[in-house]
Amino acid sequence: MLKVEGLSKRFGGITALDEVTFEINEGEIVGLVGPNGAGKTTLINIINGILKPDNGKIIFNGRDITGLNPFEICKMGISRTFQSVQVFHELNAIENVAIGAMFGNSEKSIEEAKEHAIELLRFVGFPENLFYTSVDRLNFVELKRIQLARALATDPQVIMLDEVTTGLTPSECDEAVKLIKKIRKKGITILMVEHIMRIIMKACDRIIVLNLGKKIAEGTPDEVANNEKVIESYLGERFLW
Repeated sequence: MLKVEGLSKRFGGITALDEVTFEINEGEIVGLVGPNGAGKTTLINIINGILKPDNGKIIFNGRDITGLNPFEICKMGISRTFQSVQVFHELNAIENVAIGAMFGNSEKSIEEAKEHAIELLRFVGFPENLFYTSVDRLNFVELKRIQLARALATDPQVIMLDEVTTGLTPSECDEAVKLIKKIRKKGITILMVEHIMRIIMKACDRIIVLNLGKKIAEGTPDEVANNEKVIESYLGERFLW
């Protein structure tokens, strides 16, 4: 479904990505991990169209989407969340999600978009008593759920989750894993950046590891957890789960 071929990105004298290549198949949950500065968010920003690569290509459903604008890529079926929460502060929860529903692949009226927004807010576990509350009065975790619901509202084929569990308690993280798998059951393919290895190991079919802009490993959770390069550069010790 999604192919990244020889992707490179430099910022001045710093190489953020260096000839990164991988594929994501339809229906997979793929984890993207690595130490801080490995290039994970840069990679998502390039796939999303926020950044333009210096070299390489991105192929989505057989079409070269390299260098397209973010709104074009979103309408084609690739959505995302942000590590730093992005919301429309003057609007309430339903209105924030409805914008995604109106912008995505299907044409919806305002009322249809709001109905869809309510369905998705319930799906991600957002408190119903806060549906009409201005987002400026919500906490970080609640804003994360709104952002996820809005990304889903665009009717994506692929969704990229950038540290969606940040700020969650261990029990909330377990619920997040269940939610990620529910998203997959909706027919959505997932690429997720995550620092909490327990979540990556539980949620993902396959894991890609970056370090200093290079792909150093790729495989199943067991294969990655026992990869000596990954242990040395990222895990520090063998990960038991």
